[in-house]
Amino acid sequence: MSIISDSLKKIKPSPTIAVTQKARELKAAGKDVIGLGAGEPDFDTPDNIKQAAIKAINDGDTKYTAVDGTAALKDAIVKKFKRENNLDYTTDQITVGAGGKHVIYNAMMATLNEGDEVIVPAPYWVSYPDMVLLAGGTPIILECNEKQGFKINPVELEKSITPKTKWIILNSPSNPTGACYTEGDIKEIANILAKHPHVHILSDDIYEHVTYEGFKFFTIAQIDSLKERVLTMNGVSKAYSMTGWRIGYAAGPKEIIKAIAKIQSQSTTNPSSISQAAAVEALNGTQDFIKERAISFQERRNFVVKALNEIDGIECLNPDGAFYVFPSCKGLMGKKDTSGKELKTDTDFVQSLLENSGVAVVQGSAFGLEGFFRISYATSMENLKKALEKISTFCKSLN
Repeated sequence: MSIISDSLKKIKPSPTIAVTQKARELKAAGKDVIGLGAGEPDFDTPDNIKQAAIKAINDGDTKYTAVDGTAALKDAIVKKFKRENNLDYTTDQITVGAGGKHVIYNAMMATLNEGDEVIVPAPYWVSYPDMVLLAGGTPIILECNEKQGFKINPVELEKSITPKTKWIILNSPSNPTGACYTEGDIKEIANILAKHPHVHILSDDIYEHVTYEGFKFFTIAQIDSLKERVLTMNGVSKAYSMTGWRIGYAAGPKEIIKAIAKIQSQSTTNPSSISQAAAVEALNGTQDFIKERAISFQERRNFVVKALNEIDGIECLNPDGAFYVFPSCKGLMGKKDTSGKELKTDTDFVQSLLENSGVAVVQGSAFGLEGFFRISYATSMENLKKALEKISTFCKSLN
């Protein structure tokens, strides 16, 4: 009898974390490696946020807090939703966890029964299907191809809904593609979901503030008729460069928020008290730097997209948000690298790229769509120029 649970056998380790770890190992071994796998801003946490954390330590704010967030942080989150999204919530509709991933995991664990279905549009963030599986649910993959801008086709969405559908996960701006849903896009999806009142919506808005060229962010909870069926997840990781602080939060129906708190009370209990104090300052303090950083990301995006599209065999859409591109490498399939290895899949491509050129990217199949790869451009322009030159040289070497 195996000591490992059957539920754990259903899932795999995170491919994005695996790529980042592999890059670290190669660097430690003295290899020249450029990691474009991690979804982590290279900017530092702003000083006012750091100082709030230091003050919390000096003030002795180092004890247990309420299980799912301090009153001060919940109040700051309520104000954030009103200020930025024109959404009204009370503090008992707010939950705080140790990162956005934690919040989504808690939501799945708190709501799914064996056989419940969760619609996961692909390409998807790698953790969505596995979290559904761990919670006993069944991920229903809804493919959103390149021709539709990697976004949901409402007609195909309706075909995917069954009496067993409990959730659909929406992510805009998207990881891994950077695709953004306009208000019009969201309303088309909402029209379909309005016909199916048993379906709840988990809206992953973690990249809300990383959008370009005047794109106007709109979240599905802003549609009044659906609000009571929406759990809106967000956090401080991306906009405030606080990935390591581990603070995510969500707003939604009291019943779900209370169930999430019950799960958290028997697992992690409260997130770090210091990180929560820092997050209060992040949400209540100056927001000026957010636009400045988005402009920097946009400059990097422009460079990366242009450079990729100049490489024979690679095609790349121009995304409206996040800090990823999701180019196609289908034009390189069937070619051989300098060792004679034939590239049959996107996994072959990314492995050969890493081994031969020292550039770490993530295969598209990890995100549910074969024939692509993801680049994170949340790194310096110097690194990006060097990496894109290496990618170009590698692709030219294939025959």
